[in-house]
Amino acid sequence: MPEVAVQFRVEKTLSFVPEGCVVSYALLADLCGLPGRARMMGKCLREINSNCNWHRVLRSDGKIAFPAGSDKANEQRERLIEEGVVVKNYRVNMTQFGWKPDLHTLLIELEY
Repeated sequence: MPEVAVQFRVEKTLSFVPEGCVVSYALLADLCGLPGRARMMGKCLREINSNCNWHRVLRSDGKIAFPAGSDKANEQRERLIEEGVVVKNYRVNMTQFGWKPDLHTLLIELEY
């Protein structure tokens, strides 16, 4: 699949993740129709439009993927806090803040 098409899928899928919610790289890959490609999501997010909701994507254990204390980790942490997400030690409770798309979103709105 061409890289541009993957980036489009990632951007579009991230647009559905509501403020105050987060997704893992693995779930994002699944929702983009690319199961098992969590690492590809990280690569896409590095190259994607900075206006997308990249800060809502975390590791599956809820940790921010950037090194703790780095500029990017602090930026992601601050953006999440501004949206009402509780971040402790650069980690988010995925049970509490993880996005669980409803059936309509899964079947109708997400095209993949």
